Amino acid sequence: MSSDFETQLRAVSLRVTRPRLAVLAALRDHPHVDTDTVIALVRADQPTVSHQAVYDVLRALTDAGLVRRIQPAGATARYESRVGDNHHHVVCRSCGAIADVDCAVGHAPCLTASDDHGFVVDEAEVVYWGTCPDCATERTSQ
Repeated sequence: MSSDFETQLRAVSLRVTRPRLAVLAALRDHPHVDTDTVIALVRADQPTVSHQAVYDVLRALTDAGLVRRIQPAGATARYESRVGDNHHHVVCRSCGAIADVDCAVGHAPCLTASDDHGFVVDEAEVVYWGTCPDCATERTSQ
């Protein structure tokens, strides 16, 4: 799998480094994690990688389009490696769990704004809010 990551990095003209590979692997295995979690995951495998190095890698990967930074209202920024498909998210109001939600039916219907005010729209960000199954079960059992 690291050769896939190496190909991705080279395709966007980024050098292949162990911290970059480790961050990509962490995000592949743990989508929607915050920066502190990414740092912990990377350092579990590579203890000498600094916090700043992980911050720098996240910024470089986000700028290059290999990683997406999401920040639902009132939540800390999270990162994921699923990019380029205009998917959305559902967020639990209780525990903050986040899951991917594919765009609604058809060809990116959410890209059609009722009034685009002259903008050329190329992406839409939709966040669904609710209660995850675990939190809903916990509420009903109290």
